[in-house]
Amino acid sequence: MAIDFTLTPELEDIRVRVREFIDDVVQPGEAKIHEERLETTDRDAYIGTLLGMRKQAKEAGLWLPHMPAEWGGMGLGHVELAMVQAESARTYYGPWVLNCQAPDEGNMHTLEHWGTDEQKEQYLRPLCEGFTWSCFAMTEPEVAGTDPTLIRTNAYQDGDEWVLNGHKWFISNAHRANFAILIARTEDDPDLPQAANTAFLVDIPSEGWTEVRQIETMHGSTGHSEILIEDLRVHTSKMLGGRGQGHLLGQYRLGPARLAHCMRWIAQAQTALDMMVERSLNRFAHGSLLAEKQGVQWMIADSTMELYQAKLMVLHAAYLIDRAKTDPSVDFKGEVSMAKHFVANMLNRVIDRSIQVHGALGYSTDTPLAHMYQHARWARFADGADEVHQMRIAQRTIASWKDTGSVQKGTGDLPI
Repeated sequence: MAIDFTLTPELEDIRVRVREFIDDVVQPGEAKIHEERLETTDRDAYIGTLLGMRKQAKEAGLWLPHMPAEWGGMGLGHVELAMVQAESARTYYGPWVLNCQAPDEGNMHTLEHWGTDEQKEQYLRPLCEGFTWSCFAMTEPEVAGTDPTLIRTNAYQDGDEWVLNGHKWFISNAHRANFAILIARTEDDPDLPQAANTAFLVDIPSEGWTEVRQIETMHGSTGHSEILIEDLRVHTSKMLGGRGQGHLLGQYRLGPARLAHCMRWIAQAQTALDMMVERSLNRFAHGSLLAEKQGVQWMIADSTMELYQAKLMVLHAAYLIDRAKTDPSVDFKGEVSMAKHFVANMLNRVIDRSIQVHGALGYSTDTPLAHMYQHARWARFADGADEVHQMRIAQRTIASWKDTGSVQKGTGDLPI
């Protein structure tokens, strides 16, 4: 029997060490930042606190869990990474402290796979060492972000350089990034629509790259930028991957990145459920504790079942991604798509129920729930809107039935 959900002693040790590090280092650091409002009142102390936590993460051997040892990382696979991400994301800064935060994590994977030796030394190494920030510039305001074949940002070759013009927005981390992986259209009439785009490495700042603004969102203005690109010149050596391979590069990046988001969302949902149960055991109303009332019990039960489903989906998808590294015939896109859709919606529902059980307190900023809820709504369209994932899931299930007379492959191809 190969299916075994127990952790090896080595992995259990890592999980426990991450949990203890988050409890002993990150949570007190976050409390200091929040209580003393360091981000706005004392910028030096704020940066010092963050960098101090990162230094401790390196010393504890918990740095770069997703990257190989040759890049200074822990060399964990995606199943193993699920444990680390789920522990670290119980806090706001946890993934950043361990240097496994979006979008840098996905960009590291992309550079490791697609970059030349020179590109890796210039961009990947300082990113892994924690000295730089990055962004992934693909989404545009004029076309649907879920369909990269519609991208209008274009590039034409001029000698040893490419000249880029276009418009990007909601480019996360762009405000503080040192470089971007930018997707632009280089092919006018490709045989396949997916072969029109190419990826380029763009240093920030560069002449022709203008940050118009940080877009104000439900959770404030936090680095989701609008970018205007005007006659931006990029040397041919800055092309990442081959010409016309921008779509392939993006898809390669998005699979693991989507699942990493799910891992972090599971941590947030579990935190919300912990708070919901604790509140129900301590709040008395109308003759009994909230935990003794059927309506509250159902909210706890629904949240528990959905969180359990989410964990199983993420573990299976992570297992498939790990297998695909040694067996190219393994396809994990369907499972990642189902996990991304389900976990994003689960996160919204669980946080919403937790707010309901907390009442007015949950709606206030005296607990982290309001802030978590603002961020959670983004999950349903980030890295592919719900409806696009549903369309792809249906297409794969229909294709499974057409090919085999069964929906088995479309539903995870599990041995039951």
